[in-house]
Amino acid sequence: MMISELSPEYHRPPPHAAHLTDLARVVADVERYDAPDPSPPEKLAADFRRVLTNLGSAATSLTDPCRLQIWKLATRLWNAVVDRANSAALARGPSARAAEAEIRQAAPELLLLAGCPDEVPLAAAKAASFFLRAGQEWLDLGRVDLATACFEKATPLVSAPAAEEERDVLLGLNLARARAASDAGDQSLAVALLGRSKPLASASPKGTRSLAEGYLSVGEAALSAKPSDPAVGASSLITEALDLFEKLPSPSPSSASPKTPNLQQQKGRCLRYLALERLEAKDHEGVLRCVQVSRASVGQANEHPSMGFMALHAWLGTGNLAEAERELERIMANANAPENVCVGAAEVYLASAGSEAARKVLVALAARCRAGGAAAAVRVVTTVVDGGIGSPGRARAIGELVSDERVVALFDGPANTSHRRAMHTLLWNCGFEHFNAKNYDICADLFETSMLYLSREDGSRVRRAQCLRVLAVCYLALKRLDRAHEFVNEADKIKIHLQKNDEDEAIKQIKTMMGCIDFNPSSLMLTTHEAIACKAVRVAVASLTFLLGLYSPGKPMPEREVTVLRTLIELLCREQGTEDEILKYSRRAKLRMSDLGVEDFFGNGPVGTRELNWFAGNCWNMGRRVAKEQKYDLSAEFFELAAEFFGGASNDEGDGNRPTLCKALIMSVTSMLQAEELNNSPLSDSDVKKGVEMLSRAGKLLPSIWPSVSVASDQAEANNFMFLHTFYSYQLLDRMDTSAHPQQLQLVKNFASSKACTPSHLLKLGKAASEGTPPNLLVAEFSLKASIKTALASHSPNYRVISAALRNLACLAGLQDLSGSKSDAVYDVYRQAYQIMVGLRDGEYPCEEGQWLAVTAWNKSYLARRLNQASVGIKWMKMGLDLSRHVESMKQYTADMEQCLEYFQKLFHSEAGEHALLGKNPDECSQQEGAPSTSMSGSMSQPVLV
Repeated sequence: MMISELSPEYHRPPPHAAHLTDLARVVADVERYDAPDPSPPEKLAADFRRVLTNLGSAATSLTDPCRLQIWKLATRLWNAVVDRANSAALARGPSARAAEAEIRQAAPELLLLAGCPDEVPLAAAKAASFFLRAGQEWLDLGRVDLATACFEKATPLVSAPAAEEERDVLLGLNLARARAASDAGDQSLAVALLGRSKPLASASPKGTRSLAEGYLSVGEAALSAKPSDPAVGASSLITEALDLFEKLPSPSPSSASPKTPNLQQQKGRCLRYLALERLEAKDHEGVLRCVQVSRASVGQANEHPSMGFMALHAWLGTGNLAEAERELERIMANANAPENVCVGAAEVYLASAGSEAARKVLVALAARCRAGGAAAAVRVVTTVVDGGIGSPGRARAIGELVSDERVVALFDGPANTSHRRAMHTLLWNCGFEHFNAKNYDICADLFETSMLYLSREDGSRVRRAQCLRVLAVCYLALKRLDRAHEFVNEADKIKIHLQKNDEDEAIKQIKTMMGCIDFNPSSLMLTTHEAIACKAVRVAVASLTFLLGLYSPGKPMPEREVTVLRTLIELLCREQGTEDEILKYSRRAKLRMSDLGVEDFFGNGPVGTRELNWFAGNCWNMGRRVAKEQKYDLSAEFFELAAEFFGGASNDEGDGNRPTLCKALIMSVTSMLQAEELNNSPLSDSDVKKGVEMLSRAGKLLPSIWPSVSVASDQAEANNFMFLHTFYSYQLLDRMDTSAHPQQLQLVKNFASSKACTPSHLLKLGKAASEGTPPNLLVAEFSLKASIKTALASHSPNYRVISAALRNLACLAGLQDLSGSKSDAVYDVYRQAYQIMVGLRDGEYPCEEGQWLAVTAWNKSYLARRLNQASVGIKWMKMGLDLSRHVESMKQYTADMEQCLEYFQKLFHSEAGEHALLGKNPDECSQQEGAPSTSMSGSMSQPVLV
């Protein structure tokens, strides 16, 4: 009789019963940490990896009682992990801590595998909180990648919080993800995550404080980053933190602890970092505002010494020496200020205040720096000397400064021998410099003062004798020293006379007059003035044209050539259709400027500057006028001439023309390219080279076009010109061979680091780079990544720009790696998109872009399956499924996608087991001859706790 017949109610236990028993045994091992021979953490971590793999393969067949049992065991495990963390008996080495963190993560992994039973209240929030604390443990260990994976697994569990506990967990997740992104160097993603946390944090003071601390932490990281990221403004982040701290009610003093600084301390930190950021930006008024608010909040008695130091810098930057001196006195009186801060403050102050204030500051510094008074005095005097001793007044002040008996007394004692020798050498060198300059009265004072720092020992006798000999020479020389200086100024004046004349007959009379033997060119000037008075423009133009033909080197003329050209162009501007003539005479003016020089042609002083600026401005206005009429050929030449004239002005005292010079160069190249497109005639190689040179010249002047006063219209215009410069520079370099690709990359990097850069600009540059012939993949990749980063770091991220950049970046990554499903670069882009989408509200990320990501990720698994790369195919299927869960229009397909993924995973595991029996790699077996082409053969990597 068979056993089954003896026991008809007998049923075989479910396949996962053994797995639960195994799990209970491993949890018990974790709880026995205080046993005589506990299991090592590394072994326990390996046991949990095995248990999770086994339970994962049977996850779909778990019954509700089994799921509840897993929840109980996971909760026991979590409590045991907490007890282990509080125990002092366990090892705390790096490998042991990592293993303990892996054991800790096993608890939320079990909860995620078991799902959310109805018997457990707020099950999703509890699982997410376990993931949050496990991720924070990984962060403390410096494993940002593992921490980020924990946070991303937890976020979907509470993405639509209803209860207060769920909102608190989601807030904690967002802040933890921001910290992880900041630690990884992705400050823009950190800023975006902090922005998502604002609605959640506003519900409670605790949440507001946590968010403020998050903003402060990311702001500190952005401030300390070198080079700084222009997309992430440290000032705005720290200001946001300060605003949030200001909203909190003031707690009682007893609630503060060393681990949790009180509110005033946190505000003080914000203000210090804001002051530091403003000081680096040379915004001295901003620094002073921060200092004023800090002192009003915490008081001067309790302020950090660095605030006084920054206030000193700011007052010096504004030129207010009186306030700077008061700040220096506060620093000296602050008992908490270190000596190096006091010395540094004195050196900074003296570098600006000059030697007049040196004595008072040096005496105060000597009284403050007890141990290093002599060394401090040498440093201060060195700073004064380095500031220049060429003037007699400054040299005398140095002598009076170091001859003060209180300063000399600092150098007493054998311990200051080296400092005495340094001070003597310093004064000797100053005196010798004036001796060479024959300033004998000054050098005599300095040599005599230097003897105060010579000891009476035998070793100093040689130096003392040397000083006496030099002093004798100085006093002898003073008896015959006599000098005087004189200056003469001259100026020239020009007189202009006006008369009248008539039209066609007048032109003939002009020609006849020019043929007379006694013809004088002055007659043409009289004729011109009379024609202008009669509004006979044609006569005036003809007269001036004839006059221009008479100019030759060395020939005396009634009027300067530049005046004749200016008057002629002014007259032509009044007529229609004279653009070619205006251009002709503008070219002549530019040619004469090149031949004779700016001053010889236009004149000296303000008169010459006005003449030059007139030609520059007229060419600029003509360029704009003909550009509106789509006469781009003429527009390009006018702007080029304007640039030449503005450049001539910049060589003299016309630095105010530098912004317009830069714009003229950019507009000239812009018109060249628009003319090429309008006329459908490619630019010649020489024109391309000229355009590159013009834009290169403009690039050096770009900082000058930024408005000194923040006016929205001016700033938008400056942004536009900076983008045009970058865009057209890239296009012209694209006409060259591929050796210009590094230049293009550097060009775009420079633009990305400027204030003018916007995510939309970077997106356009990325598209242009990817669509070039051939495309510049490095520039495209950099531009698109920078566009995403800059957009994420903004206060209100434009997810339409971000999504478009991600789509282009995904296509670009696929273009770089034609191996399809094996492309790590492509997968990284989809992974980044998933990180951005996690936690967003429905519809915040463009639906069509999210759907494109999900569909293309899922479809990429097809090629991998055809190539028998099962593990890669499953990876892409998981990515497509994860993305579809965050796209409203794709949620109807997620169930079918999950079934498909589960089917292929089972098929993969079954084939992997068969190949393991043969001792072969599954991928290799699937590619052997005779293997079916539709197989999902491949190796499934063992799950790890990430």
